[in-house]
Amino acid sequence: MAVEELLKELFFNPINLALLSVCGFLVYKIFAGSRRKPDPPREPTLARMKKRDFTLQDLKQYDGLGEDKRVLVAVNGKVFDVTRGKRFYGPGGPYGVFAGHDASRALATFSLEKDSFKDEYDDLADLDKESLDGVREWEMQFMEKYDFVGKLLKPGDEPTEYSDEESATDSEKKDN
Repeated sequence: MAVEELLKELFFNPINLALLSVCGFLVYKIFAGSRRKPDPPREPTLARMKKRDFTLQDLKQYDGLGEDKRVLVAVNGKVFDVTRGKRFYGPGGPYGVFAGHDASRALATFSLEKDSFKDEYDDLADLDKESLDGVREWEMQFMEKYDFVGKLLKPGDEPTEYSDEESATDSEKKDN
């Protein structure tokens, strides 16, 4: 007799029926969620790039569209391999305009417009102290997060000869 009353209470009381439906739906979601699709295969990780110096023309080849899909960005005269941040800096990413460019002016002025990038070396001489400090902050963030792969050459500069075992800090000491 008690079982009949319990069943009547569960199935004929609208509040209990609603709660029973919600519980059934949650149980379904738990079991359906456990059969999720496998993650798509990851792109192979590229070998660490050998250090070298780049002209603006050299840098343009590393916009994420090349054969190896590598993405380089220059900030304050230093070139960084940001390939592991490709979803941000690669083609179609929110900062994809930086790929293969000197992003210093764009970062200093908080601009993602194509006119923030110049076709010749930009010494940033027209920027105020606050903007230049901002670029240095960005440079430090890139140094912490991405691989330093060389310098951006000014016109007339000779490239640095990097040894295979030279670290980024060694090359930084030479610059100072």
